[in-house]
Amino acid sequence: MVATSLFVASLFTLALGTPMGRNLKLHEAREAIPAGFSLRGAASPDTTLKLRIALVQNNFAELEQRLYDVSTPSSANYGNHLSKEEVEQYIAPKPDSVEAVNAWLKENGLDAHSISPAGDWLAFEVPVSKANELFDADFSVFTHEETGLEAIRTLSYSIPAELQGHLDLVHPTVTFPNPKAHLPVVSSPVRAAQNLTGRAIPSSCASTITPACLQDIYGIPTTKATQSSNKLAVSGFIDQFANEADLETFLGKFRKDISSSTTFTLQTLDGGENDQDPSDAGVEANLDIQYTVGLATGVPTTFISVGDDFQDGDLEGFLDIINFLLGQSSPPQVLTTSYGQNENTISAKLANQLCNAYAQLGARGVSILFASGDGGVAGSQSSSCRNFVPTFPSGCPFMTSVGATQGVNPETAADFSSGGFSNIFGQPSYQKTAVSGYLAKLGNTNAGRFNRSGRAYPDVSTQGVNFQVVVGGATGGVDGTSCASPTFASVVALVNDRLARAGKAPLGFLNPFLYSQGASAFNDVTSGSNPGCNTKGFPAEAGWDPVTGLGTPNFAKLLTAVGL
Repeated sequence: MVATSLFVASLFTLALGTPMGRNLKLHEAREAIPAGFSLRGAASPDTTLKLRIALVQNNFAELEQRLYDVSTPSSANYGNHLSKEEVEQYIAPKPDSVEAVNAWLKENGLDAHSISPAGDWLAFEVPVSKANELFDADFSVFTHEETGLEAIRTLSYSIPAELQGHLDLVHPTVTFPNPKAHLPVVSSPVRAAQNLTGRAIPSSCASTITPACLQDIYGIPTTKATQSSNKLAVSGFIDQFANEADLETFLGKFRKDISSSTTFTLQTLDGGENDQDPSDAGVEANLDIQYTVGLATGVPTTFISVGDDFQDGDLEGFLDIINFLLGQSSPPQVLTTSYGQNENTISAKLANQLCNAYAQLGARGVSILFASGDGGVAGSQSSSCRNFVPTFPSGCPFMTSVGATQGVNPETAADFSSGGFSNIFGQPSYQKTAVSGYLAKLGNTNAGRFNRSGRAYPDVSTQGVNFQVVVGGATGGVDGTSCASPTFASVVALVNDRLARAGKAPLGFLNPFLYSQGASAFNDVTSGSNPGCNTKGFPAEAGWDPVTGLGTPNFAKLLTAVGL
């Protein structure tokens, strides 16, 4: 009630102060201050804001059609992925949009520069006082009560009427930072490992996971990939560094059949680096690299370290890394990311912008994988809630969300595996049949707590409990869907290697394939659930479910499904 009153009062004050003759239209607004934040007061009028504006893309609807055309196995154009230039033709703003926005920028003395390959994102700096005037906003200082993090945001903003249809959004404005947004999706701290040497015996895999276990469970080959053009990339954020010495120790212990000197290449952006001091080794970064280099045998692997000099504001490099890859003539065929946030922390317009960026990479033949999260139905991390909390970007229909399982013969759902239904994105056609079958069995269970018509996730899953990881020279166990995403990425990369060897295109955007001819290549997981929000969550069932998706991969069946 207090937050709502503040919101109404601020709008009233701003309305009184709006200059005469300006025709501004409300563009985005929040109903209240987000949970966990409090208003500290007005921002200093002299404080400089680093704002980004997204221009309306030329023809995203047509790009989406092309994406599905090249990603659906029954299409005659399956695998005929688009070039960088072809994608940019759909994304680059129309000339009249560029002209209108540039005229507005010039009129107001603003100097903007492009921060995306297609020119659909611009950045500029402006003092708070002028931002308030330009956007009929009330930029204020908000404090996150738990962490003390301060952010300057507004609960609403408007844009000139003449820019409607040309300017899609201004950021950061109504999207608040989430201090826990990009923490590694890891459920447990590193703990003491069991005594394991070399290839773990199958019985040990019920409680401890190594590369050998995953090779046994899913039939992943140990033979070396042969196609140097087929590449796998791992995202690195929040100063998580992948340690080369730890990788060498890991390979020497768990992959004795390959050289322990096998390593990865490094790419950086936003001032990123990869510090090799043992004390700076990151659990998440090491996990992701050790279970890509150590599982996708012979596939060239790149660690992309995103620094703190973000061009995309509180997206903290999530959009920057995609723009970085979109700018490459030959991006990696697979990208795995083990970070995420709750969907309710990001505005719908901003979520759509980032989701559309994934579609651009997908159209170019890149498979984008994300860990679904570790809070069950409560979101990316366990939290108090009544209604189920979807995660982002798992709700985006243009990427593949990976949940977690545990145990063997049979596998069961890991209880932390985030899954559910987006409140922003509608359910794509490729999954409607699978999801409707699940909802019919679910009946009225948890009715009113989730959006039955939303994009459903995860899409697939793999093991995610007690992965053996070397950090700072010590071996221990880690849990999380962050274990599952690099595992499935390695499977996809190895399938791509076989496809390239046969002269075929990479899998690219996976989901239309997964929910059609690929579905039979997954081991169905039918037990377990993902509790949260004081409920038992969703139960795993035969077929797709919002805990383990379609299930876990069978490598040999995947090769058959892709025609090999």
